[in-house]
Amino acid sequence: MLEHRIQQHFIDSADLKYQSAQMLAGPTAAAVHAIVASVTSGAKLLACGAGAGASLAQLFASMCVSGFERERPGIAALALVPDAGWPCGAAEGGPAEAPALARHVHALGHAGDVLLVLATTGNEPALLRAVEAAHEREMSVIALTGREGGRLAGLLRETDVLICVPHERLARVREAQFLVLHCLCDGLDLQLLGDQEVMS
Repeated sequence: MLEHRIQQHFIDSADLKYQSAQMLAGPTAAAVHAIVASVTSGAKLLACGAGAGASLAQLFASMCVSGFERERPGIAALALVPDAGWPCGAAEGGPAEAPALARHVHALGHAGDVLLVLATTGNEPALLRAVEAAHEREMSVIALTGREGGRLAGLLRETDVLICVPHERLARVREAQFLVLHCLCDGLDLQLLGDQEVMS
């Protein structure tokens, strides 16, 4: 019974990725172009998320700075994650965390920068406030969400990018988001370094 359940996780994850590949390719490519336009003009990328999304934001920022599968100069990227200066006991992206994240975006973001937001429902208060702060700083926003994008989708401007994983289950959304982040990194390498074979 347990082995069958484990196998079903693999099958369900593969099905979601296969079925959403065509739908997510366009907005993911648009996100790559937005990041390239920003960093090649001397701006930077800020990444944030709620709960496990904060860890994905850290991972993405690290891959931007340190490289993905090829050697290249580091991309200016920074993850905004909870630290000792943030409210204790804040729920994942909840109200207590919201002002702190928005303040970090205000303090570190500048016009021309890009904010990458990793959400699950798109209704996390901290992420909604972060997007509003980014717009106040004349930053572009890339929102990587699940489900229908929630209230976050309604905040986005025409110059922003919405990458919405069409699934209700949190685990499936995170798995697909992880793949999208790899696609973003690979796309950045392609745009900045050209089409080269990746050495295994």
